[in-house]
Amino acid sequence: MSLRSRAAARDGPRIQGEIVTSPATSAASPADLPEYAPVPAIAKGAPLNEHGYHVRQVERNLYAVTDNVYMSAFLTTPDGVVIFDAPPNIGHNIRRAVDEVTTANGVTNQVTHMVYSHHHADHQGASFLFGGDIVRIGHEETRRLLLRDGDAARPVPDVTFSDSYTLEVGGEHVELAWHGPNHSPDNIYIHFPGHDTLMFIDVVNAGWIPIYNLNLSDDVIGYSGAPAIALDYPWTHLISGHLGRVATREDVALHQQYIADIEASSREALASVNPGPIFQHYGENVWAAVRAYLDAVTEHAAAPVIAKYTGVLGGADIDIYTWTTTFAIMQSIRLDRGPSGPVHP
Repeated sequence: MSLRSRAAARDGPRIQGEIVTSPATSAASPADLPEYAPVPAIAKGAPLNEHGYHVRQVERNLYAVTDNVYMSAFLTTPDGVVIFDAPPNIGHNIRRAVDEVTTANGVTNQVTHMVYSHHHADHQGASFLFGGDIVRIGHEETRRLLLRDGDAARPVPDVTFSDSYTLEVGGEHVELAWHGPNHSPDNIYIHFPGHDTLMFIDVVNAGWIPIYNLNLSDDVIGYSGAPAIALDYPWTHLISGHLGRVATREDVALHQQYIADIEASSREALASVNPGPIFQHYGENVWAAVRAYLDAVTEHAAAPVIAKYTGVLGGADIDIYTWTTTFAIMQSIRLDRGPSGPVHP
């Protein structure tokens, strides 16, 4: 059975862009849904309150708020609150978390600034809730992409930068930097030097593997190299944008090992899976042969990684996640790093 057929047969939903849809011919019932390995302790977030969120003090006046799927952050200062990303999944709970913390600490709850980590709507789609009287800051590519997208829920940044920018508010300073494309063309590193924290979104998932295609990332090489850049910063806490736990440096190292294992397994599979019999079988139907060959390479490469990380990282046994990430990495090895195959004599 091919990679796509196995994924459809096991998991039901199919991928269309970034949207997961179920087959139109049937509605899944709980009895039809697949079962997976228990979630390891390393992947579990904190219990949520009655509003469906958890707010954690990261360091001093820096806080993270999560619904255990997405994560945002905010910094309270005497001159106002700075919000870092506004995922619609958390939505109005960002405001509730800010009010909860500022009331308890007797400081202003006025939001004065918002920083965009990157342009994606799943991280910025609640920005509009904070109105037009705040200063929004992002990379210059974020502004370009938001002007292109024309989404009123994500007002374009007022302040942009190309390489680096230091935000100073209420005696605090935050260092923003762009080190090249990774998950997206505009994804930045947000460093809180006074809080021993880095915020870097959509690359490392604390305690979990990436979902489809390296977290739906645009640039495989940039994505794979980004954790090393993150580790060059001095920090103890990493706010990674998803799931319920603030990450550690050990989480980043484990993520790097997972990706390195996929890369090594992909190289071995490319060297060992023989395309000859597949192409001979399909004859003139070249695309059928290509599909069968690439499916075979991907499954050969992904299988040992799935086995190794099941029970170690959350989601490791959801085969299609590692399959699609392996496919993306394997194609990058062929197309970006080369060679794509032997040169015809």
